[in-house]
Amino acid sequence: MIAQPQQVWTKRLFALGLLIFIAVLIWWAMASVRSWREGPTPETIASASLTGIREQNRLSAFAANYAAVVTSEQKRFGLSAKKTLIMQGLVRYEVDLAKLTEDDVRWDAASQTLRVKIPPIEVAPPQIDLNSIQEYGENGILRAFTDVDDTLDDANRSKGQAELVRQAKGPVPMKLARDAFKRAVAQNFQAPLRAAGLNAKVETYFADEIGGDVSTRWDESTPLEEIVKGRQKTR
Repeated sequence: MIAQPQQVWTKRLFALGLLIFIAVLIWWAMASVRSWREGPTPETIASASLTGIREQNRLSAFAANYAAVVTSEQKRFGLSAKKTLIMQGLVRYEVDLAKLTEDDVRWDAASQTLRVKIPPIEVAPPQIDLNSIQEYGENGILRAFTDVDDTLDDANRSKGQAELVRQAKGPVPMKLARDAFKRAVAQNFQAPLRAAGLNAKVETYFADEIGGDVSTRWDESTPLEEIVKGRQKTR
């Protein structure tokens, strides 16, 4: 019995489809074996680390205690009243990790270095130690018969908190905070790389530490976003 032309073409198309399926299956198997042998790339691990780090939202890697001594004065009815406040407060330094983008993470294949630009440090409002507060006042008469005492307290509390923040933003504590955040962020990226057996370096920076021209140093390496997109196109 002679096969009809339509049946012949159907068989040929089926055979061609089968060959294509087998070829794709072989290519996928070879790619999987090659990927398994090579292991995860630094870019892949860095991308996964970036996702996990951003989900932490805010990172507090440094905190310090400060003491403020402030004095306020009020004059009424020809009299003056002073009040001095001594307070201590804990100030935490934070970084909003949600602001960390793929463009801030760059891979330099030549030196096997992952460079991370850290978002700016934010100084949180002081946590006042109420048990440490001490107050000293002058001219009890004016303070006893007017509301000047409350006015002086409000002024001193405002001045005290401002003084704690001023001290917290000083050059020395900010330097200590920067170093702490560099270590913490570097560790977050370094640990997964080491766990995967990759000998890659991690360098962390703040934008104003690169001579003001952020693009100069970062142009030496490739943004993580471009690497990931490039790998997706080649798949």
